[in-house]
Amino acid sequence: MDLYEYQGKELFAHYGIPVSDGGLAATPEEARVAAEELGGQVVVKAQVLTGGRGKAGGIKLAEDASEAEARARDILGMDIRGHVVRKVWIEKASEIAKEYYLSLTFDRGEKKPLFMFTTQGGVDIEEVAAEHPEALVRLHVDPRVGFQPFHGRRLTQEGGVADAGEAKQIQALAGKLYGCFVGSDALLCEMNPLIVTPAGEVRALDSKFTVDDNALYKHPHIAEMRDLEAYPPEERAAREKGVTYVKLDGEVGILGNGAGLVMSTLDVIAIVGGRPANFCDLGGGGSAEGVVDALEVITADPQVQSIFFNIFGGITRCDEVARGILQALEQIDIAQSIVVRLDGTNAEEGRRMLQEAAPPNLHTEPTMLDAARRAVELAGETVEVA
Repeated sequence: MDLYEYQGKELFAHYGIPVSDGGLAATPEEARVAAEELGGQVVVKAQVLTGGRGKAGGIKLAEDASEAEARARDILGMDIRGHVVRKVWIEKASEIAKEYYLSLTFDRGEKKPLFMFTTQGGVDIEEVAAEHPEALVRLHVDPRVGFQPFHGRRLTQEGGVADAGEAKQIQALAGKLYGCFVGSDALLCEMNPLIVTPAGEVRALDSKFTVDDNALYKHPHIAEMRDLEAYPPEERAAREKGVTYVKLDGEVGILGNGAGLVMSTLDVIAIVGGRPANFCDLGGGGSAEGVVDALEVITADPQVQSIFFNIFGGITRCDEVARGILQALEQIDIAQSIVVRLDGTNAEEGRRMLQEAAPPNLHTEPTMLDAARRAVELAGETVEVA
């Protein structure tokens, strides 16, 4: 789950990481009030779950409260990479002497947290890694040992932080960041930039924060930060029904059992010239009601022109899936063509049930490739034989 900047900074502050004072506003008038409370120059920052705010005009400096209100009026309602700005963060303007970069993410390959640090902050970290790889310090932390003072020293020494006072602050801040990362079950905590003020204070000027969805049950206060309005309506409906669903840009609706099989299905659809409209995982023990719920979500997407069921029966029995398909066709009006591939446990029984019912918009195919071709054809796509 991605957090807004202001939410990430709230968690940073909870773990003792210095951040700038600010206030949240959903209207220009609220922005004016927040700016008046802060006093002096402020920065009006769009709150969206994507990058590129500055380049899109979503971050503006304001000299006073009146100008902050005008800037908020300009920014609220903007579309930044498909995300509509509904809130702005009004933050006390900071004087900046230096810009660093510090982040902590989870390296799945090494199965360890990974620090990344560079004195070249304020730009995309990918740009630094590509153009100046020698300037980027990468440091893994063994979770069995946890953060130790030597980790902080290595970051600043290898990163080339010359000022002893700055180095000491960054080392302490890195330890707090590790505590925040572990304590929040985060997958990414990023500060870009991590600034040094003319007075020598080190502070996180921005926050990019991602929390592991699977750990949210341990953090109800973080779970409450999820902004459902930021997600496509199909994903919101899927979440309410407990369906694993991700919206994509194509025309072929996908439903499978197991994340690996669904990802393979997306690839096969692409191989035969189609475009998947979604990722939808029925799970390992899908029921008839689960199929109904998934179909309701998939068919609600106006882009979907055909639906491809790809089921391999292991824990999930194919006859149970077939029963769910037929039940869904009775309960909801499905205009799209449905292509079904059943294999594994009770596959013959499942195919027999579908063939006997013979709904006019239902088609069965023996293999995944055949079913993918048929689904793409029915969606009106041009099929290219692999």
